Amino acid sequence: MATSPNGLFLSQRKYVIDLLQEVKMMDCKPAHIPLDSKLKLDLEGELLSDISYYQRLVGKLLYLTITRPDITYVVSLVSQFMHAPTEAHLNVVKRINSKIPQGLHCLGNYHEQHGHTQIMAYTNVD
Repeated sequence: MATSPNGLFLSQRKYVIDLLQEVKMMDCKPAHIPLDSKLKLDLEGELLSDISYYQRLVGKLLYLTITRPDITYVVSLVSQFMHAPTEAHLNVVKRINSKIPQGLHCLGNYHEQHGHTQIMAYTNVD
């Protein structure tokens, strides 16, 4: 986190780089959108041999949604398969994590009358 008179800048860049190194995806090509709109996830397919690996990655992505509101929907979608993930689910998780974020800039205004700072953040995610 960095502060300035213009507000706060929150970044989890190092967190994402560490995560990409963990899953051996540092050389991956970033996806512009975190989910293919034609993809339908279901319970069909062979279960992953290491379910805890999937659960750990999804948990780390949940933490990442603090500064990446653009991935919130797809992370909530893949988290629905924590009990029985398949290779298809893991591929979606890897696609989510392929882009290294810049950070989130929050504008701040100090209100002397109320004695607190108001933080506002804007995103184009609907």
